Amino acid sequence: AASAKGTVPVLVLPGGRVVDQSLDIMRWALGVADPQHWLDGDDQALIAINDGVFKHHLDRYKYPERHGSDRLAHRAAATDILASLDTRLQANGHLVTPWFALADMAIAPFVRQFAATDPGYFDALPLPALRDWRDRYLASPVFAAIMPKFEPWAPHAAPMAFPA
Repeated sequence: AASAKGTVPVLVLPGGRVVDQSLDIMRWALGVADPQHWLDGDDQALIAINDGVFKHHLDRYKYPERHGSDRLAHRAAATDILASLDTRLQANGHLVTPWFALADMAIAPFVRQFAATDPGYFDALPLPALRDWRDRYLASPVFAAIMPKFEPWAPHAAPMAFPA
């Protein structure tokens, strides 16, 4: 009921303030407790590229009919951004810190979406560090914990509180 879209979880803070952006929710939660030091890997500029330019190309690659876009041109532009991530990952296997941190967790879901759009294309890209990073993310206990499937919220549905 607190979500304008009704399709994604939102955070309702004491006092009623609604936080509806995933990155803002992540930063809020890590401000409360950050036992694995994810905030050490908060590269705002890198995340902004992902949430801006990369997301723009990803949406037009995944849904060309919705956007009236040239799917292959947007795939190529997104691939260029992925190549820059691969270069970063070659240094220590993660984007900012030597462990999975905030930038990794903010960007990995979008790389997962890109890869799932055309797995054959993604798997053939000369981006071994990116594929390894994506595979480690998908195999992580964190991914298993955060990706349960939920039915879309409806007015008659029981409330869902996190953690469950």
